[in-house]
Amino acid sequence: MSLAVVLVEPAGPLNVGSVARLCANFSVDELRLVAPRCDHLGDEARLMAVHGEALLEQAQLFPTLEAALADCRRVVATSGRIEEEALPLNGPAEALSWLQASDTDASSAPAALVFGREDRGLSNAELLQAGRILRLETSEAYASMNLSHAVAVCLHELRRCPTPTAPQPEPCQREQLEAALSDAEDLLLEVGFLYPHTAQARMAKLRALLQRAEIRDEEVALLRGMVRQLRWASQRDCP
Repeated sequence: MSLAVVLVEPAGPLNVGSVARLCANFSVDELRLVAPRCDHLGDEARLMAVHGEALLEQAQLFPTLEAALADCRRVVATSGRIEEEALPLNGPAEALSWLQASDTDASSAPAALVFGREDRGLSNAELLQAGRILRLETSEAYASMNLSHAVAVCLHELRRCPTPTAPQPEPCQREQLEAALSDAEDLLLEVGFLYPHTAQARMAKLRALLQRAEIRDEEVALLRGMVRQLRWASQRDCP
């Protein structure tokens, strides 16, 4: 399994450098940074990276989480809280075992382990871009962990998880799912099923449904074909 650790808007260069070192410790292939709020190549980050400095220098930068996950199929996001209508929370064993259950035919697509901002984590919209949401069993009185500490625990748990003996069918690539959802939202707004002030909430429920279903390549192609045909039919019937 090829793995990318993704940090969303990290603000602390010491944390980013520490995560680069952890990626080297646990043989992580890639470090991806979404709109970092610090100098990830500055002296403080390099000081903490130690032998992970090469990974730090090779870190890929992305403007949004959607862009960072576009080529991924299996995505696990970490969180200490989530709203009821989104995806259910999983413990490390369940979430990380699923992350490793890649079909060898799709092995070129990296899996992703996503961590949020130091001060407020990931938004619900960002959490809904994951197929599983992982919550570490921290104290309810103080659930939030330091970013690099959370990465260390998750990578250690990932190393301990046995690799599934029977690979599971792969979910579709994130880029394809996002395109299908965008097409569907445009159509539903056009025909009046969605309204601008409620579209975000209703599309979040549709996104969660498709994530739970682990929609595959051929299924997302079917969905996009249906949307295109419905748009054509709706435009043909217009006076």
